[in-house]
Amino acid sequence: MTDNNIFLIGMPGSGKTFWGKKIAQFLGKDFFDLDEEIEKDTQETIIQIFQSKGEEFFRKKEREVLNKFENKKNIVLATGGGTPCFLNNMDWLDKQGITIWIKVPPEILAYRLLEETAQRPLFKDIPHSQLLPVLQQQMKDRMTYYSKAQLHVEGTSISLNEFIKKLKDV
Repeated sequence: MTDNNIFLIGMPGSGKTFWGKKIAQFLGKDFFDLDEEIEKDTQETIIQIFQSKGEEFFRKKEREVLNKFENKKNIVLATGGGTPCFLNNMDWLDKQGITIWIKVPPEILAYRLLEETAQRPLFKDIPHSQLLPVLQQQMKDRMTYYSKAQLHVEGTSISLNEFIKKLKDV
């Protein structure tokens, strides 16, 4: 367990970065956030990339930056919400280490994301009243990819100790 890289997947607002930092600190691993790495690589924010170059460019850049982690060891990586759903990324992640899907109900995600939709390219133009139905549809669309994760955790009630216990069972 401690030798494997750990990849966190899940919907936007599920807590991938929050839990990734905690798990990395506890296990003595290096933590990375894929969106932050893409921003460093492009010198643009995710919003700017989507606006100026579009989602297709972003997804290719996301895969390119993800590939830079192929030979890294002892890491925890928080992926973007859509990362597992494009360019066979989920299969790549599963081969590179332990994948953990942080499952959070759309109602909780909507509450968490309500005040930060402007920073999220896929939600920035969605009226608040439509956020929940959009999240419900997005989760439905992504379920096949997320469900391939080696571990599934309920993101609304998990603790660090429970994460570690599940990792030890892998």
